[in-house]
Amino acid sequence: MSPEFDVYDSSGRLLAEERAGDNAAALSVSELSGLLKRTVEDRFGHVRLRGEISGFKRAASGHLYLALKDENAVLDGVMWKGGAQRLAFSPQDGVEVIATGKLTTYPGRSKYQIVIERMELAGEGALMALLEKLKARLAGEGLFAVERKKALPFLPRTIGVVTSPTGAVIRDILHRLADRCPTNVLVWPVLVQGQGAAEQVARAVRGFSAMDGGGPLPRPDLVIVARGGGSIEDLWSFNEEIVVRAVADCTIPIISAVGHETDTTLCDYAADRRAPTPTAAAEMAVPVRAELLAGLTEMGLRAGRAVRRGAAQARERLEMQARLMPTPDMLLSPQRQRLDDASARLNRGLSHRLVVARAHLNEAGGALRPALLRQHVQRAGERLDRLKLRPDYLQRALSDRAIVLDRVSRHFASLDPDRPLQKGYARVMAQGRLVQSVAAAQAAGQVTLHFKDGAVDAAIGDAPPLEKRPPVAISPSSRPVRKTREADETPQQDLFS
Repeated sequence: MSPEFDVYDSSGRLLAEERAGDNAAALSVSELSGLLKRTVEDRFGHVRLRGEISGFKRAASGHLYLALKDENAVLDGVMWKGGAQRLAFSPQDGVEVIATGKLTTYPGRSKYQIVIERMELAGEGALMALLEKLKARLAGEGLFAVERKKALPFLPRTIGVVTSPTGAVIRDILHRLADRCPTNVLVWPVLVQGQGAAEQVARAVRGFSAMDGGGPLPRPDLVIVARGGGSIEDLWSFNEEIVVRAVADCTIPIISAVGHETDTTLCDYAADRRAPTPTAAAEMAVPVRAELLAGLTEMGLRAGRAVRRGAAQARERLEMQARLMPTPDMLLSPQRQRLDDASARLNRGLSHRLVVARAHLNEAGGALRPALLRQHVQRAGERLDRLKLRPDYLQRALSDRAIVLDRVSRHFASLDPDRPLQKGYARVMAQGRLVQSVAAAQAAGQVTLHFKDGAVDAAIGDAPPLEKRPPVAISPSSRPVRKTREADETPQQDLFS
């Protein structure tokens, strides 16, 4: 065999074959990946990395996937659901963190990554950067707008407090409310720090907002979200987006009293009013009862003084007006004088009227002499004679009316539809209507012929004849009734035209 086909040729072997004394056995890819995985996990079983989050995403399963980078390198990372639920903040791209976990490899992609068990912000600078970034985003959505703020009630009947039930905050609030103006207080106990605190605070705020007042507990007129002072890490739960959105969406006026005077959280921006301390929140919530009572007393005294002063001024004005008003004698003297004048004129008028009436009576009595009466009766009798009816006038009027009546009777006789039948004519009827043409008779088929002494039925063309019946004499009472021109389709014709 030629040298080019020698399978043992060291210059270029075609088939792999174990040699005697060779201790480097061939490994599979999975075996090598497993060795690398164990080596990396044993060597880097616990590491802490500082880097900037990049490409952050949260899977539907709850796992977190991200990359940690600095100016020279990038390392993939994963945080399982259990660790993600314990995070005290919401990771975002661009935030510098310190991640604690172990390195491992992912054989499916020949990549190494860190499995993060705990992740913290890398100092207050990173925390403030995250806070400012979240603040800018929420402000861009309008959650901090002034027009969203609601006015606080002047005297709330019920106040809801979201805080820890065991801290000094709730005792301070209750004590200050009792000192100022006792009112009903509903406490929704929550965690104010640590894992799950943000979710509990948001759930409490939304719970107060969802109350309708029809249950056993009254709906609060005001809500106070309160917590004592602390570091920015202690107060971070009130910077979480879930709490800020719950406070902004609350339909009840809400006061944020988180921390002390110098502490500021995003919850303060979203609330309707910020209080520097929980005690100050209680002072904002209700007025001082003693001051209200004093104010009411002062207002009552002022109202009494105002009424008395008004009555005194009215009395003074009345007295001044009374002094300026004229006396009754001055007011009635013109009327009395006019009454005396009217009385005198009345007496004179009655005397004059009596004289005139007596003159009229004398004049009328002179006209009633017997001679004048007899003359008047004579003239009335002459007029009566001229008005008597004469027989010749009545006979002439009756003659004129008889002539007119005769003319009307002859005219009515000429219009009698049965008069031509006396001269041998016949009237053709079909279905109660007068037949005036051959076409109408053929269309009717059967007709009735009326003569002066009766009526017979007749068939036209090929129509079957009607039953024979004796002629019926037409009496004046059985003549067909003439129809009006509107009801008759063909107007009545004059038989003599």
